[in-house]
Amino acid sequence: MASKAESARKQERVNDVLERGGYDAMLIATVANFAWFTCGGDAHVNTAEETGVGALLVRRNRKTLITNNVERARLLEEELANQGFQEEISLWVEDALAPAVARTAPGEKIVSDVVLPGVTACPEDIARLRWSLTPEEVDRCRALGADVGEAMGEASATVEPGMSEHAAAAEVAAQHMRRGIAPIVVLVAADDRILKYRHPIPTDNEIKRTVMLVVCGRRHGLIVSATRLVSFGPLSDDLRARHDAVARVDAAFIGATRVGARIGDIFKAGLDAYAAEGYPDEWQLHHQGGPCGYAPRDYRATVDIDDVVETNQAFAWNPSITGTKSEDTIIATPEGPEIISASPGFPTIEAAAAGQSFQRADILVR
Repeated sequence: MASKAESARKQERVNDVLERGGYDAMLIATVANFAWFTCGGDAHVNTAEETGVGALLVRRNRKTLITNNVERARLLEEELANQGFQEEISLWVEDALAPAVARTAPGEKIVSDVVLPGVTACPEDIARLRWSLTPEEVDRCRALGADVGEAMGEASATVEPGMSEHAAAAEVAAQHMRRGIAPIVVLVAADDRILKYRHPIPTDNEIKRTVMLVVCGRRHGLIVSATRLVSFGPLSDDLRARHDAVARVDAAFIGATRVGARIGDIFKAGLDAYAAEGYPDEWQLHHQGGPCGYAPRDYRATVDIDDVVETNQAFAWNPSITGTKSEDTIIATPEGPEIISASPGFPTIEAAAAGQSFQRADILVR
């Protein structure tokens, strides 16, 4: 998967950090940064772990895989093939990162994305290297978004009244796994639980009339988020009004997400939209999303953040008004924000913001 051009761009970004900090090497140990530098390589075994089963020591003109004898073959043959990595392999019973780094780079000044003895930990600075997606990453992200949108549409068409939330979550997970996507977050809420919880992990609660399905799907390290709602029977006037309103709030966030825009100003545009819709305090009940890419969110946006939107940076905004929510993943292209996770055939609401019209996911009535 890794092209020479993409690998070279990422090496240049690493080299720039090394030059500016006077470092000899960069240690990359988190799953997200491993995937970024290797153009989609997967170093996870346990999805709950932030660090992977292999780490990378990257110098200006040399790069080394640090792992154990159990993981070596898969990483080199399936994740790092033809990328020119040297090896530092430990027996699994001696598998500790700090001594392996010390053996590989004695006396060298190292910047790292994890805390270890003898290195300088700068995880936030290293994470920033991922924010502006390369052209190849944009293509992979669009393909992932299309598949997540399709999977969420299929799951929404499959869930039924009488199912438990766990069973609905299984449908969401299965649709993604069939497409080679790891569903690293699956949330499901039915009926009253939609009103009560913003982060509803699935339970044995039985679906009666309405269900909300949420996913963060990961493939090649990139992550796309989306939310869909399904109603079995006509919508109440109250839910109809709330979902129309949250769609317009979402459009305000999306419309303001343009290259060079300050994150705090985008957030303020969303807050203004909440107020204009008559729900000025709902934003306080849930975070509103923010930049993403190789993490579900690189950070949660607030009005105080001075970072600006980078070219081809991914974002997932997730405004909610009690009982409903609107969420898709976008890329801030030079031409404007592009929604990449729409579900084909899913009903939509046309919502205008910043002089542009956006199609937002409606509630599927079945």
